[in-house]
Amino acid sequence: MTESLLSRVGRLVSGTANSIVDAVENAAPDLIMKQAIRELESAVEDVRDALGLAAVKKHVASQRLAETNKTHEELSEKIGIALKAGEKDLARTAVARQMDLEAQIPILEKTIADAGDEEQELNNSILALQGRKREMTDQLDTYITQKKAAMKQEAAGEAGAERKLSSTLDNANSAFERAMKAATGVPASINNGSMADDAKLAKLDKMTRDHRVEERLAALEVELE
Repeated sequence: MTESLLSRVGRLVSGTANSIVDAVENAAPDLIMKQAIRELESAVEDVRDALGLAAVKKHVASQRLAETNKTHEELSEKIGIALKAGEKDLARTAVARQMDLEAQIPILEKTIADAGDEEQELNNSILALQGRKREMTDQLDTYITQKKAAMKQEAAGEAGAERKLSSTLDNANSAFERAMKAATGVPASINNGSMADDAKLAKLDKMTRDHRVEERLAALEVELE
């Protein structure tokens, strides 16, 4: 695994531990958490690509090692035949070739071992990233659930406050009507008629008052006679 990819995995697995706290302080925490999850998913894909390359490297090195060992064994047989036939120069050439192959074998073996270690490290990184993704997803689901519950509770509180205000107004109106009825014997009517009805009632009140004025004036005239 390259250092940059290794550092990225380490940052995502350990560095995002405080992402939820940071997100909650933001105006859109759910969006930040979703972005963090997408980054984890992207990292998993990149690590899988690196894992594929490591597997190819290991496979190629393994094939090369097998071919090298086979060639080394074949040269051993040819060296014996050449020496028996008195072809010392041919045997010398074969020995030199064997020594070249022997120098390559430990390098190939190390390449295979390193590729195997890299595969293991990459597999562990994938597991760690997937685990962190599950953790972040659970935290996001919990946040969304709590957010919905809070909004529902807030809406219920507003509805309750509105009902309480309406009830208070109704009680005040009832108390006013009772007070008016006790004082005048006539129930108070609040906003129960249209503007046209109010105008008619006002006209009727004026007619009644004018009639009483005329009655009183007539009575005074009788007294003066």
